[in-house]
Amino acid sequence: MPEQLSDIQQAIATSPTPAAEFERLSRRRQREVFYLLPETVRRSLVEDLDPDGLREFVRRLDPDEAADVLELTDESTRTDVLRHLDESRREKVEFLLEFSPESAAGLMDLDYVTVEIDRDLEAVAQRVQRFEEGTGRIPLIFVTDDGELAGELPGQALAMVDDGAEIREHVHETPAVRYDVPDEDVVEVFREHPESSVAVLDDDGTIMGVIHAEDLLRVVEEEATETLYEFTGVQEEESILDGPLSKVRYRYKWLIINLGTAFLAAGAVGFFEDTIAAFTLLAVYMPVVAGMGGNAGTQSMAVTVRGIALDQISLSTGGRAVVNEIVAGAANGLITGVLVALIASVFNQSPLLGLVLGVSMVLNLVIAGFFGTIIPLLLDKIGKDPATSATIFITTMTDVLGFFIFLGLAQAVL
Repeated sequence: MPEQLSDIQQAIATSPTPAAEFERLSRRRQREVFYLLPETVRRSLVEDLDPDGLREFVRRLDPDEAADVLELTDESTRTDVLRHLDESRREKVEFLLEFSPESAAGLMDLDYVTVEIDRDLEAVAQRVQRFEEGTGRIPLIFVTDDGELAGELPGQALAMVDDGAEIREHVHETPAVRYDVPDEDVVEVFREHPESSVAVLDDDGTIMGVIHAEDLLRVVEEEATETLYEFTGVQEEESILDGPLSKVRYRYKWLIINLGTAFLAAGAVGFFEDTIAAFTLLAVYMPVVAGMGGNAGTQSMAVTVRGIALDQISLSTGGRAVVNEIVAGAANGLITGVLVALIASVFNQSPLLGLVLGVSMVLNLVIAGFFGTIIPLLLDKIGKDPATSATIFITTMTDVLGFFIFLGLAQAVL
């Protein structure tokens, strides 16, 4: 099944007429495949669908899913599709389209009912039954007390308690968020309450909708992908299914920035041109010093960025972390430095070269530990995302200073 789905996605993404590939699928498979596609491919697909095909696809979706699809269309297409929906569905979709798709309201659906806390279970069961008959879906039951959210009534309570009983004693506390909070904040609420649904409230506390855990799977996946992409300098919008021109457009700016920092490192090497010419073996070991420093700096950065994300560390409280990373860098530098010194001494018959390499390794990993920790903290302090920006500064410092230390020591000793 996974292989088959990947083949379908590839076929849609690479086809000059993605709608033709999509319409070959069964209705059930269309709904499944559509939400697995990257946003850029979904947008191309929606644009390629003819009006009748788009209307038919949207008509079969839940209101929150239909709103997600119509977010990808232009105003005239959206108006046309909405005009062909029945009144009840159109009102729900139009309501959901008013909100940002990256907010709590953009994640919510409308499959809920509200009942006052002083009602009996028989009245609640009738309310739920009317909702099921009208929509074909089982609603979540929110309980209100004088118009304000009091909690959630589990559906099993309707079957386990006498019809005449009041619901007051069976209400469970439920978390709630304002409609305009970012979707990342909603994820945090679910992490604190993993077994709950979340109520979405208006400014005055009125219930607007409900978010279920499964509604957040897409957000969690996007967060993980975004972190990985930022870490490597790739645009969030890029997908493995994008064509080569799109990939060039997404990546070239970052590569130009890296090219500029590479010239800084090249300038440091050029400063010691005569030393390298006199002792060409240094060129063999330069990538070793730079590569070890870059890797160590990235390790320190990863730990620091995670600490920032979990609110475990900030610039004002990061002194101990900086010292710890420096000490760890010195220790790791000593371990790897001894190894590379032995290799150089044995294979190149040059104990002095081994000494230079060993000392350079220790100092460069100390530099990596320091900058790998302090740069993310500084970027976070000034309001920049350290996951996006820190890597380029850290690798620049470890390359430039690493070359200066290695070649400077070589010039002095050799």
